[in-house]
Amino acid sequence: MDFGFTREDQDFREEARAWLAGNVKGGIDRRTWERTLGAEGWIGLGWGEVGYGNRCATLTQQVVWAEEYARSGAPARSGHIGENLLAPTLLAHGSDEQKSRFLPPIAAGEELWCQGYSEPGAGSDLAGIRTAAVREPDGRTYRVTGQKVWTSLAHVADWCFVLARTEPGSARHHGLSFLLVPMDQPGRIEVRPIRQMTGTSDFNEVFFDGARAEHVVGGAGHGWRVAMSLLGFERGVSTLAQQIGFAEELGAVVRAAVESGAARDPVVRERLVRQWAELRTMRWNALRTLGSSGDAGAPSVAKLLWAGWHQRLGELAVLVRGARAAVGPVDWSASTPYELDASQHLFLFSRADTIYGGSDQIQRTIIAERVLGLPREPKGAV
Repeated sequence: MDFGFTREDQDFREEARAWLAGNVKGGIDRRTWERTLGAEGWIGLGWGEVGYGNRCATLTQQVVWAEEYARSGAPARSGHIGENLLAPTLLAHGSDEQKSRFLPPIAAGEELWCQGYSEPGAGSDLAGIRTAAVREPDGRTYRVTGQKVWTSLAHVADWCFVLARTEPGSARHHGLSFLLVPMDQPGRIEVRPIRQMTGTSDFNEVFFDGARAEHVVGGAGHGWRVAMSLLGFERGVSTLAQQIGFAEELGAVVRAAVESGAARDPVVRERLVRQWAELRTMRWNALRTLGSSGDAGAPSVAKLLWAGWHQRLGELAVLVRGARAAVGPVDWSASTPYELDASQHLFLFSRADTIYGGSDQIQRTIIAERVLGLPREPKGAV
């Protein structure tokens, strides 16, 4: 596409920058921040429809907002799953009733969502769903039983969109439905945080024991089609915002290399330059594919590029610090077993980049089958 910023885009940038400068403050909790964004219509810029309390922005203005948000140091978003994944899915597949019920509170920052896809034992195989949902005699309510894992933000979410098997005896991608499940169901939903190497617990296990669900998006048995549509929304302007954060992390690694003297090593210098060049290449590739929907392999290529790049950056972050990278920023205590500085956190957390969101192996399989037309990978019996 012919990508460029117009005068209107620059005016929008100045408005966004000024608003963020006046509202980003230290100490604000993430749920309050979502409501602050929603009050000014900053949630839902890319929905393509207004009337839910959101502004509507062009594609380039969405890029502007994402870039300015990343540069501002604003809090990490808690509402991005509802805004960027569920909302576009509802606009594409939801009923008028579902859109009227769920989009306004998402736009207002009032209701937070999590994604119930991955399951134990299934790995990255989304079709290996065992969570079951049985329809009640009223014909409207389902009772969901099963387990989801690696569920981001489940511990703070108000709702979860769940891919569940609603046709007994069905297998693989057949007989699945896309259900909207309220998380506040004591005794029927249990959330268990998963402690990570970084010491934080952003991921969770979620157990459903007859949990109630009254909303099916796209109709019963059509969950696979809806789920695949949702996965297509996981790329876009957010990739460019992600790269702003990557650039800041790379800058910190370069400064650490200079301070430690590691930058005098020609091998380290070559690796730093390569990281910079690859980041620029990823930006231009993201701009090239922005807004396009005809390339089935583009999301997988992008994931392979940034995941490996970020993992290598984490390795560089500890390499340039030498032995100091093995020592924490504060002394160990019983209440706080360890704390990490920024470079240590980057190194440990980036180990997961090539796994979550579809492992590298899965992305290569998608490219092989959907782009190159190679024979499909053999599947084991279910």
